[in-house]
Amino acid sequence: MSSSDNSQPPSLYAGREPIFPRRVSGNFRNLKWIIMIVTLGIYYLAPWIRWDRGPALPDQAILVDLANRRFFFFWIEIWPHEFYFVAGLLIMAGLGLFLFTSALGRVWCGYACPQTVWTDLYILVERWIEGDRNARLRLHRQKKWDLRKVRLRATKFFVWFLIGLATGGAWVFYFTDAPTLLVDLVTGQAHPVAYTTMLILTATTFFFGGFAREQICIYACPWPRIQAAMMDEDTLTVGYREWRGEPRGKGKDREGMGDCIDCMACVNVCPVGIDIRDGQQLECITCALCIDACDDMMAKVGKPRGLIDYLAFSDEPREREGHPPRPVWQHIFRARTIMYTSLWSLVGIGLVFALFIRPEIEMTVAPVRNPTFVTLSDGSIRNTYDVRLLNKHGEDRPFRITLTGNPYLRVQLEATPYDSVNVTANEMYLQKVYVIAPPGSDPAEAERSDFRFWVEDLTNGDRAYKDTIFNGKAN
Repeated sequence: MSSSDNSQPPSLYAGREPIFPRRVSGNFRNLKWIIMIVTLGIYYLAPWIRWDRGPALPDQAILVDLANRRFFFFWIEIWPHEFYFVAGLLIMAGLGLFLFTSALGRVWCGYACPQTVWTDLYILVERWIEGDRNARLRLHRQKKWDLRKVRLRATKFFVWFLIGLATGGAWVFYFTDAPTLLVDLVTGQAHPVAYTTMLILTATTFFFGGFAREQICIYACPWPRIQAAMMDEDTLTVGYREWRGEPRGKGKDREGMGDCIDCMACVNVCPVGIDIRDGQQLECITCALCIDACDDMMAKVGKPRGLIDYLAFSDEPREREGHPPRPVWQHIFRARTIMYTSLWSLVGIGLVFALFIRPEIEMTVAPVRNPTFVTLSDGSIRNTYDVRLLNKHGEDRPFRITLTGNPYLRVQLEATPYDSVNVTANEMYLQKVYVIAPPGSDPAEAERSDFRFWVEDLTNGDRAYKDTIFNGKAN
């Protein structure tokens, strides 16, 4: 048997080649810096915004209160039975993603996706410490780990770790009072869940932003495979005008050549390492850094900008014939985008309407069916009801329970001689209520009688009601 028969089959796995994007400046790069600062600023600082919520809750503007299953956003408070607000926001987020993708391609991926934002931040730190693209390439290819390489890598990893730690810390601050939790974390008194959450988020941020980077976008994220259904020939996306740039080539004698001088600037700045001149690719996140790089090079060689630009496939025949592309607004305002905008607006208007009409008092009434009624010693008929009262205010408030609809019925509250109860701030209170009909009265003799429970906030006079029935002896 020959030695070739014992050889291992070729590996089907190709190791990742790290990508070291070159620094670039321009309008799109500046836009990405602004979005990065705004989004990271919101994420890191939002838990520290104070908002008076009374003595029973932390004075935090944005708070996810898992213990009591509530969500606070400034003056808005979402209770468990109001989860439809969260569902509506998720629907709006999905429709917004569809809208922007159909109009401008993967702008979410290129500008505001957390993976993109933190990767940009990690690359920025890497560039500050190790230098621009060529310097980082040389350091990567250097086999010998001398003192300089160890120092640069250790410094970079340490700063990456601090960013990951701040990311994990900011996340747990949304779930409890941030200043109190910070003290507990530093003194070692925080709950183990907080430390575990921070550890997981620190590790994932460190790995995703520092090492995985474009691998997350290409292999882990499902959106590149879904986006094709959201785009059509009128979608504005980053592309290369090959009819203007080809044939490409370098050198002084460029007679008969296109505008592309094959400088590779567009490739060197790409954070996912593709060549946009090869056409639309799944890996492209539409960050537009190649536009800045190409425009800069075109200015240097005295050629018009826009060799790489936001363009629509439907304009290609016009541009090949020398005509200008259609106005941007014609690509953005079309049937698909108008439909998405209309749906998005309808959901948003519905949520705002529901937010403003929701009552300040919440009550539920559940008749106790076992037994359906009780006959008292004097012949009166009594029904029992579980009445739940929700106090949405940040202070304790008294609530009065009454009924209307039948003059023979009267209310009696269990364990109190009064018709009112005190409900703790931001709590749901269960009160057992008896409704009694005197002997021989219509409600006592009838099979069922309709009436209405009323609850009144004695502090501000707000009222709410629930309709229910009284069961008599005819049952």
